[in-house]
Amino acid sequence: MKKLPLFLLPFIPFWGMSQTKNFIDQAHIETTAKVDTLVSPDRIYLNITISEKDTKGKISLEELENNMNTRLKSLGIATDKQLVLKDLSSNFQKYFLKQQEIQKSKNYTLVVYNAIMAGKVMIGLEQINISNISIEKTEYANMESLLLTLKSRAIKKASMQALAMTKPLNQSFGKALYISDNSNVMSPYNNRMLAIPMKASKNSLESDSLAPIDIEFEKISVETEVRVVFKLD
Repeated sequence: MKKLPLFLLPFIPFWGMSQTKNFIDQAHIETTAKVDTLVSPDRIYLNITISEKDTKGKISLEELENNMNTRLKSLGIATDKQLVLKDLSSNFQKYFLKQQEIQKSKNYTLVVYNAIMAGKVMIGLEQINISNISIEKTEYANMESLLLTLKSRAIKKASMQALAMTKPLNQSFGKALYISDNSNVMSPYNNRMLAIPMKASKNSLESDSLAPIDIEFEKISVETEVRVVFKLD
């Protein structure tokens, strides 16, 4: 490693310090502003597990899979785009240890775009002996655009706060010397098991034409906080 000349070393920390304290040495006002909102999820990811064990081996995994695919398509779901295989497993180890019958299972992720369709899927799959369904996560498709809008609102709020604090002092503030922001998105679902709502009657479960059920997912909380340092004129 190359050694720096000794006469240069004392100046390095002072140069760094002068950069970080540049705006602090000026007359300034600092304010923090927070804005938040709630949005309904429009991307609902369902975790679906099909297993021969659930039917006590009476229905093969392949038949369950075909039945699921057919039922989802009948609901208007594009399974080639919305359904993804996550995992395939079997009890081979238990078979060799205990000579039990081999049973297979598959794990899928299905994305739907509203709560009504999630309810239809839940009821439709229950009718064909597939009830192991949980919510992986919920998302809002235009989250990036929403965050930008919230940041803009937070900056405007910070400016109004600076005005409210300086006006009684007969002072004014100028350009922003420093801006930082922090955003937080809180989705309320994480591998939560689904249950058929009580409002869904027995007739609706047995009907071939599935009517929308009364179901609503909790909204996603989105929050942005900005810290702004303005120059005092």
